[in-house]
Amino acid sequence: MGDTLNQNATANSFVRPQYFFITGFSNIPHAQYYFIFLCLIYVVTVLGNSFVTLIIYVDRSLHTPKYMAIFTLAVADLGESTAVFPNVINVCLLNIHQITYEACMSNMIFIYFFSSVQSVMLTVLAYDRFVAICFPLRYHSIVTNTTMGIILTVGCIFNVVFVMSAVLLVTRLSFCKSIVIDSYFCDHGPLYRLACNDNMPNYIMVMLFTVLHFFLPLSLICLSYVCILLALFKIASWEGRLKALKTCFSHLILVSAFYFPILGIYIGAMAGSVQRNARIINISLSYAIPAMLNPIVYSLNTAEIKDFVKRSFRRKKYKNTVTGTNN
Repeated sequence: MGDTLNQNATANSFVRPQYFFITGFSNIPHAQYYFIFLCLIYVVTVLGNSFVTLIIYVDRSLHTPKYMAIFTLAVADLGESTAVFPNVINVCLLNIHQITYEACMSNMIFIYFFSSVQSVMLTVLAYDRFVAICFPLRYHSIVTNTTMGIILTVGCIFNVVFVMSAVLLVTRLSFCKSIVIDSYFCDHGPLYRLACNDNMPNYIMVMLFTVLHFFLPLSLICLSYVCILLALFKIASWEGRLKALKTCFSHLILVSAFYFPILGIYIGAMAGSVQRNARIINISLSYAIPAMLNPIVYSLNTAEIKDFVKRSFRRKKYKNTVTGTNN
């Protein structure tokens, strides 16, 4: 496939292919079972996050700063999963490995935008826990709907501009050697390395993305929890410390599920080369698992959403009782 491109292009020509070829999970043993596993994760992700967004939208008591961030996180989970999963279906189920150039660029924009929003929301939720535990009496004056709205808006606009800039830089690349993307979606890293002209600006964007959407958020989250632990030591009773810490457990699980698989890839890359199948499986899990866990261990596990569900069941039970009595 690369030879065909070379036959039609000279060293100085600019080659923009009509399509790219995505390898997907083709070299992974028993890939069909892994595909079924990803399908189950996607179904749970869509149902869980749709339920969370519906509850927060309907219940006005949840129109608070914390739930504004949770709502945005749930929307990002839905968006990212829906952007990734069609590629999985095409590659694994329909055996369609080709994707047009324009579709590839669009796919890249949506996946990286929603992924970056997830990272920002996890950082914002860490900030929410930091203020709630370290400054409990000032929480409602510091974390307001207006403040949270500004943070979310600025974060989303910044991510849109950054991701669009990164993709625009891809459009200046010439692909005269190969059009085979060694991933299961239009992955920016494997894609820009295929270019036969200068890809240094793309490499710089990758480094910036890594710092701004991985290391910086993770550092801020770790710093917030260091401050939270210091604040907990000031609480006299162990019961009070545990009660405050319990409000952070779900968030810590999400942070671990989101950042640790990616961190494993970086550590493996620094230690040596990462085996191809391990890299693709790790990346696919880092996109799939956090989006599924959010509604299960975080959103649906909060007292406010549990109360809403209980109230809804009581109303339904009461209406059924009244209807039965009238009949």
